[in-house]
Amino acid sequence: MIIELSSLVRSTTLPGDAGWDAARSSFTLSVDQTPAAVVHAESVDDVVAVVDFARANGYRVAPQRTGHNAAPVGDLSGSILLRTDRLTGIVIDAEARTARVQAGVQWQDIVPLAAEHGLAALAGSAPDIGIIGYTLGGGVSWHARSLGLAANSVLSAQIVTADGVLRTIDAAHDPDLFWGIRGGGGSLGIVVSLEFRLFPITEVFAGALFWPEQEAERVLRAWREWTTTVPDAVTSIGRVLRFPPFPDVPEHLRGRGFVLVEASMRLDARAGAELLAPLRALSPEIDTFDTIPVTTLAGLHMDPTEPVPGVGHGRLLSSLDDATLTGLADVLAGPGAHLLSVEIRHLQGALAPGAMTGGAVSGFDADFLLFAVGIGPTPDAIVGVDAAIDAVLGSVAHVTAPTTFLSFSERKMTDGELFGASIDRLGRIKQTYDPNRLFQANHEITPIAD
Repeated sequence: MIIELSSLVRSTTLPGDAGWDAARSSFTLSVDQTPAAVVHAESVDDVVAVVDFARANGYRVAPQRTGHNAAPVGDLSGSILLRTDRLTGIVIDAEARTARVQAGVQWQDIVPLAAEHGLAALAGSAPDIGIIGYTLGGGVSWHARSLGLAANSVLSAQIVTADGVLRTIDAAHDPDLFWGIRGGGGSLGIVVSLEFRLFPITEVFAGALFWPEQEAERVLRAWREWTTTVPDAVTSIGRVLRFPPFPDVPEHLRGRGFVLVEASMRLDARAGAELLAPLRALSPEIDTFDTIPVTTLAGLHMDPTEPVPGVGHGRLLSSLDDATLTGLADVLAGPGAHLLSVEIRHLQGALAPGAMTGGAVSGFDADFLLFAVGIGPTPDAIVGVDAAIDAVLGSVAHVTAPTTFLSFSERKMTDGELFGASIDRLGRIKQTYDPNRLFQANHEITPIAD
């Protein structure tokens, strides 16, 4: 039956076809995706055709651009993997300060185009992530504490729902569905384009301070105290990062572990330097802070730009006290010693509850976001990385918030953990637009009948 899909959509790849392994692979190489078929949609009509075929023939549809968070998607054997990488349209309205992008566009595609007009988007710390998936999950950018989640900047969307209808939705048209996609993830339909606000930002004061990893507890305590003093114009991350011993890694970083403070400040260099002074007083080994164009901000977090066998998971933290940091430092020196990165993002500001309104997730009732990740090239290695992540999460369990953040949750979570008070409304929206769960996503909403 699935072979009939090839006659409907030209860019269909089936098991056994040339290019099958490349077609089904995601950015997360530790996940072995084995769908019934892969379709590289070349038009919105292709998306509609796949949805109609799946609905009529008992398949599910799993949309995916890059698969940076593919692990929770689960078994795809009864699903069509719908790749959106060929939907690459971009329209920027510089006067209105808006952009419209199709589902295949990544942040690295639009950031330089917007910058030509003196504008910036609420782009993520990974330049090669798909804009749609990032934004539907919420989207925490380097401007998040002053401008909020990327989902709050969405003005409209085009979405194909389970009935095969292409809908243009906004605050006045299908408002419940529009509310749901902004933070509710990708299981309500296939978003084929988004329109969102751009902001008049051309440069920031940004960079990173590096200390030897052995200084982790002292530096993270100082950073935590520093976060209580900075304005919302500052978005920062405290992290431990271990560089692999690869030849392409700069010699002064190669094979070494560091504790870092990364930050982006919507401030001039003088104001930024004044704020940074208490951390610089701790004598970092490396200091990269400078005024930089927003086009280079994407490299600040040093995310890999090629697919890797990453294994990660994160949780929101309600607070971060000295005892917690001591316990975390002990784990990082022990069972977590082989993790690639453990980062803590400072939230609050425009991310605080009620600071902004938008969709299903418009902020977090938490002060920090922790994410741990390691490399799992083999099944045994994945088990080891998961155990190390468990140890890290165990050290912060007493300050872990009851809800979590979809985009940094790389394990299956309950609806309540993901969506909190929004879950009942989301469940009713799912029941209205996709009662039979046609759409498969990394974190799905359970339909709730009235």
